[in-house]
Amino acid sequence: MLTKKILVIDDEAWLREMVQMALSQKGYEVVEAENGAIGVETARRALPDLILCDVNMEKMDGYGTLSNLRNEPTTAAVPFILMTGLADHAGMRHGMELGADDYLPKPFTLDALYAAVEARLKKAQTVRQEAEKKLADLRDNISLMLPHELRTPLNGILAYGEILSAEAATLPTTEVAEMGQVIHESGRRLERLIENFLIYAQLELLSADPQKVAALAKKRTASAGRLVTEHARLQSRLAKREQDLVLEITDSPAPISEDYLAKIVDELAQNAFKFSEKGSQVVVKFSDSPSGLALVLTDRGTGFSTDHITKVGAYMQFDRKIHEQQGLGLGLTIAKRLTELHGGALTIESQRGNATIVTVKLPRAA
Repeated sequence: MLTKKILVIDDEAWLREMVQMALSQKGYEVVEAENGAIGVETARRALPDLILCDVNMEKMDGYGTLSNLRNEPTTAAVPFILMTGLADHAGMRHGMELGADDYLPKPFTLDALYAAVEARLKKAQTVRQEAEKKLADLRDNISLMLPHELRTPLNGILAYGEILSAEAATLPTTEVAEMGQVIHESGRRLERLIENFLIYAQLELLSADPQKVAALAKKRTASAGRLVTEHARLQSRLAKREQDLVLEITDSPAPISEDYLAKIVDELAQNAFKFSEKGSQVVVKFSDSPSGLALVLTDRGTGFSTDHITKVGAYMQFDRKIHEQQGLGLGLTIAKRLTELHGGALTIESQRGNATIVTVKLPRAA
């Protein structure tokens, strides 16, 4: 097992020496810095496994040091413990908002020092193992499903592209136009497939990082009702079913970024139009109540069985042979993961051949 490296940042030499001796006896490699500015540079260079940092220092205090290191990609995830003799509630909250992992009140005992260090290192190891497992699962899913799903639209592009390049001069204009349309649709399908795959991979990795998940809660959509309306109408136009869309919208802010809220609406509305007959209504509701925000989409299409609802997950496609679905089937899973990462829940009520109701509930914006 590799020796864990710990950076101690404090402007009091005697305390740095004491911590260095104590941690060295436990088998840790200790690096020292006498102030925040030097500590930032040392952390960038040494890339420690854990940082212990005093709050009150000249040149750059502990909060400034923490803020600088959290903004650096190479040090953003390093566990950070603030040491302070003035552990007031406001200061602790400020430190936690900047991304501190723990506080160690001064003066502290060696047992308290060891407990704080071991707890943070253990938690960091757990997070790393979870991320590695998600990467392994992702790699397995890719190797099983992605090659086939990429080839489906790609085959259409290559086949018709080859025909056009070899025989365009002899083909009727109508056939050239039809082939061009197939190439265009296949390209759009491939684009959406790649986009959804990248978003899914990003969400799986993000979910293993508590600090990044917490940062999501700070995002806002000021006019969520307007955004829901715009994207529901966009999907109805793309499906050529503008007359089938029914909107019941209440405008209000939502604790989610515009991009992520738009993604949820796009995926759910696209599914509603895809799996229901032209001429049947697709109802999109968005409401605000004391219990939270609710986005509800209702269609009267093919529906899901109870078994399918319980198995909503990545790379799962329902009844592909019947409905000839294209893509990874990631849309519903992406909407569900985005909802959950923002402190909400996505539920499905459906029966075969009857109405399908998809409900996204989110907390109200603070």
